[in-house]
Amino acid sequence: MKDPLVGPLAAIASGILVSRYVPFQPTELLFVIAAFLLLGILALWRNSRIVAGACACFGFFFAGILTNVAHAPGPPPELDAEGREIVILGGCVVEPPAISGERERFILELEPHARAQVTLYTRDNEPLPALHYGQQIELDARIRKPRNFGNPGAFDYARYLARQEIYWTASGAAHTVHILPGRCGWLFQKAVMDMRQGALDRMARLYRGDLYQTGMMQALLIGQNFQLQRAWTEIYRSTGTFHVLVISGTHVAILAAFFLLLLRASFVPEGLAMLLTVLAAWLYALVTGWQAPCVRCSAGLTLVMICGYFYRQRRAMNLLAAVAMGFLVLDPEQLFDASFQLTFLAVAFLGAFAAPLMRATSLPLVHGLSDLEATGTDVHLEPRSAQFRVEMRLLAETVHLITRLPARLATLAITFVARVLLFFYDITLTSAIAQLGLALPMVVYFHRVGLSGLSANAIVVPLMGLALPVGFLAVATGWGWVAGLAGWLLHLSQQVVAWHASIEPSWRIPTPPLWVAAGFTAALIATALTRRWWRGAAIAATTAMLAILLWHPFAAGQQRGQLELTTIDVGQGDSLLVTFPDGKRMLVDGGGIPSFGHASSKMDIGEDVVAPYLWNRSIRNVDIIALSHAHEDHIGGLPALIDDFHPRELWTGATPDSPTWRRVCERAAKNGVKVIALQEGRQFALGGTAIEVLAPAADYVPADTPKNNDSLVLRLRYGRHAFLLTGDAERAVERRMLEDHELDRTDVLKVGHHGSRTSSTEQFVDTVQPTFAVISVGVDNSYGHPNRDVIERLRAHHAVVLRTDQDGLISIRSDGRRLFLDINRWHAAEPQLLGLF
Repeated sequence: MKDPLVGPLAAIASGILVSRYVPFQPTELLFVIAAFLLLGILALWRNSRIVAGACACFGFFFAGILTNVAHAPGPPPELDAEGREIVILGGCVVEPPAISGERERFILELEPHARAQVTLYTRDNEPLPALHYGQQIELDARIRKPRNFGNPGAFDYARYLARQEIYWTASGAAHTVHILPGRCGWLFQKAVMDMRQGALDRMARLYRGDLYQTGMMQALLIGQNFQLQRAWTEIYRSTGTFHVLVISGTHVAILAAFFLLLLRASFVPEGLAMLLTVLAAWLYALVTGWQAPCVRCSAGLTLVMICGYFYRQRRAMNLLAAVAMGFLVLDPEQLFDASFQLTFLAVAFLGAFAAPLMRATSLPLVHGLSDLEATGTDVHLEPRSAQFRVEMRLLAETVHLITRLPARLATLAITFVARVLLFFYDITLTSAIAQLGLALPMVVYFHRVGLSGLSANAIVVPLMGLALPVGFLAVATGWGWVAGLAGWLLHLSQQVVAWHASIEPSWRIPTPPLWVAAGFTAALIATALTRRWWRGAAIAATTAMLAILLWHPFAAGQQRGQLELTTIDVGQGDSLLVTFPDGKRMLVDGGGIPSFGHASSKMDIGEDVVAPYLWNRSIRNVDIIALSHAHEDHIGGLPALIDDFHPRELWTGATPDSPTWRRVCERAAKNGVKVIALQEGRQFALGGTAIEVLAPAADYVPADTPKNNDSLVLRLRYGRHAFLLTGDAERAVERRMLEDHELDRTDVLKVGHHGSRTSSTEQFVDTVQPTFAVISVGVDNSYGHPNRDVIERLRAHHAVVLRTDQDGLISIRSDGRRLFLDINRWHAAEPQLLGLF
C-alpha cells in the first residue's frame, strides 16, 4: 500500500465516533482487541494478508473506542457561588490580557485545570491594569457558568470552553484588581508570553490610531482576535476567504517556507536549516497561544523532517494520517471539532485530488521551464515537458524578433509569464478542490459556500502570503515603512474581497439531511479510490450529491394545518417563529444584546442563534418579519435576518429613530422588503389565521428614543384557540386594552417584558386567563426577570409557566381544537405539566 496509515486512521476515527453513541466497558474492549491481535498474527503466520489486514482494522476500530472511553471527562470543578453572584476571585494570570477599547480580557487559573475567562470594564476613563502572564491577582467579579442556547442544534459553547479548562466567565470593574506578591506559572511559558505581548504592543505602536489595521494584523500574525469587529470580517466570511485571517496551518507553512528559504540563502546546511525551521514552527505555535492548527502543522513539519533524515518518501496522505492519529490518540474529542475536521479534510483533498491533477497537468510544464535555453536536456524529459520547452523556446524567439529584445531577456520574460500563469492555475485548482472537499462541513457549520471563493482565494492567498513575512519583519525591526507595506497588502486584500462580496449572492444553505451528507461523503471517497470507468460514475454521483446539497430541495420542518408559536431561546431578548396553517412563516423580533455604552458584542443573535435554528429546520425564507419595538434585545438581530431570509414585508409598531432602526431600513430597502406600520384596529386574515392588531393605539405618539410601550401587540386566532403576543408592552398599554375591551381569554400568552413587574398586572392576567404563559428571558439576567410576583400571579390563575432560561426553546401548536407542546428541556416543566393534565 502506498499510504498504509490511512486505513488505521479511518478505523480509529470510526471507533471514536461509534463510542459516542454506544457505551462500552474497558475490559470488554481489551479482550476484543487482544482477540483481533491474535487472529492477525495467526493470519500472517498462514500468509493470509487480507485476513490479517481486516483483523488489524478491527483492532484499530476497537482501539479507537477504548481511547475515547479512557479519555472520558470527569465531573467539572465546582465553585461555591450562584449565578451572577459577586465573589472575590484569586488566581494566576495564565494568558496575557487582550485589550479592546474599554475592555480587557484574560484567563485566570483559580486552581490547576480550573480556569475562568475574565472581562474587565472601566468607567470614567480609568486605566486598565497592566497584567502579565504569571501574576497573582485578586478582583471582585460577577461570575457565572457558560451556558448554551437551548435550541436544537445550537453551538455547544460550554463544551468549547471546557476543552480549554475554562468553566466560568466573570466580569468586573478594573479598579477592583489587586496584584498580589509572588509569581506563578512556568518561566519558559512566561518568556514566550512576554514575546507574544511584545509583538502585540509593537503592532499597536506601528499602526497607532488605525484600529482596523491594528486589529487585523494582530489577528493575522499572532491570532489575537479580541479587537476584530464583525463588520470587518463579514466580507471574508461571505467569500470563503476568512481562513486567511485566522491562524491556520497555511500560516505556519508560509512562514516555514520563508524561514527555510532565508536560511538556505544564508548557506546554512539543509539538515540544520530544516531543524531550525521546525523549531521556529513550534515556537510560533507557542507564541500564538498553542492554537490547534499551528500545533498540527508543526507536527507535520516535524514528521517531514524525520522522513527526510531517514531518506523516506514523504507522501502527503501518509503524513496526514500519522499526524491525525497522534492527535486523536491524545485527544479523541478533537474528531468532533470543526477546526480539526476542516484542517484535515482540506489537506486530505489536496493530497488525494489536487496533487495528482497538478502532477498530470501543470508540474510537467513547470519542470519544462527550468533552464529553457539548454536544448540538450530536452531528450531527458518526458515528452510533454520536452514539447512545452520547444514551444516556449519558439515563442521566446518570436518575441525576440518582433520586439528586438535581447534573446536572453525575451526568454526570461516568457518564462516569467508562464510561471505566473501556471502559479495562478495551481492556486485556482487548489482552491476549487478545497472548496469541493469542504462543501459539506461549510454547509453544516456555516450554512454557506462562497461561490466567488475560487477567484478570491487565487488573489487573496498570495497577498496574505506576502503580508505574513512582511508583517513579521515589521514587528522584528520596528520599521514603519515595512509596516506600511504590510498594511498596504492587507488593504489590497480587503479591496479584492470587498469586490467579490459585492457580487456574491446572499445565499444561505440549510442543514442537509443525514442521508445527503452520507451520500456526498461516500461519493467523494469513491472518487478518490476508484479507477478508470468506475471513477466516471463516482464523479457523476459526487456532482449529483453536491447539487442536492447546495440546492436543498427539502420542505421546511413544520406541520401543515397547524398554527405554531415557537419561542426561540435568545437569552435576554425576544424572537418568535410563527408558522401558519397554510405554510406561511412570520418571525417576530430577532433578539439582540444591549451594549450599555460598552463596545458592542461580537455575537449577532440573529446570525448566530436565530438563523441556525431556522436553517436546522430547513427554513430558507420567511414571509414576514415583525418588529415589536426597537429596543436592542428585540431589533438587534433583524438586519442579519432580513439578509438571510428575504421577507416580503416588515411589520412595525411605533419606531422612533435609532441607529439600529436605520440599519434595518437600509437592509429592508436593499432586499426589496415593504415596511408596513400597523396600528390598533387592523384586522386581516393570513395563512388561515385571523390576526388583530391591539397596539399601538392610533393616537400613540412615540418618544424620541425607543420605549417598551411602542410595542406592536398582535392576537392570532385559529379555530378555538387564541395566541397573544405582547412584546414589551407595560401597564399603560395593558390598561388601555382593558378599557377598550380588546382582551378576552387567551390560550397562549407571550408574557410582556420578559416577566417584569412593569407588565402582567392582576387585572390583565385575570382577564386573559392564559393556559400557557411563555416568558423569553436570559439566565441569571441583571434585571431580575422574571419577577417573582408575576410568576405567582400567573400560577394563581392556573397558567403553566414556561421559561426559555429553564426550558430552552418552547413550541406550542394548535390544530384548531387541541394544543400540542414541545420544549427543548423537558425535565424543567414536567412537574407543572403532570399537575395540569
